Amino acid sequence: MIETKDRSGWFGASDTDYIVGNWNTKSFTNWWLIKLGVHQSDFESVAMNAGTHKEHQILEHIGVTEVDKQILIPELKLRVNLDGNTDDTIYEVKTHSADKPFKCPIKYKRQVWVQMYASKYKKAYIVAYGLKNEDYRNYFLAVDKDRVQTIKVEYNEEFIRKTYLPRLIYLADCLERGVFPDMAEFEAA
Repeated sequence: MIETKDRSGWFGASDTDYIVGNWNTKSFTNWWLIKLGVHQSDFESVAMNAGTHKEHQILEHIGVTEVDKQILIPELKLRVNLDGNTDDTIYEVKTHSADKPFKCPIKYKRQVWVQMYASKYKKAYIVAYGLKNEDYRNYFLAVDKDRVQTIKVEYNEEFIRKTYLPRLIYLADCLERGVFPDMAEFEAA
């Protein structure tokens, strides 16, 4: 469960799509201003709050007791938060509407690949849980085992080494210098 809303000065695993995506968009600009500490995001939704509050219950339900581990890699400005873990396995909880089957988007896998990189853990699972209308109104309802889905995530070394790390290293330098990233400068380096 995330304790602070301050996202400045660090990159998280959930930022991966911004890091590897198009840097010439309004959403990237807004995200970068948050990283620089110029803006702050206080966006909340009922779905976000329900997911955050169910996270520990879901992990407890599947027998994971170590929660909210944070890993810092200061030279990369990387701050990775694990929802839950054992000695060698990551469990990333994602909630969704129970009205539709869960389809795991690539952004969730990318997030877990970065978590695996930072933690050096070799195993990881996305634990999806379908929320019903009553779950949004009452965060304390018991976890329904029939709505828990576990998806194994295989580590993607090539993505980390060839795509993610070069961009992260450059963005960490830009953050340190307090400048806006420039794709031409990145590609020339």
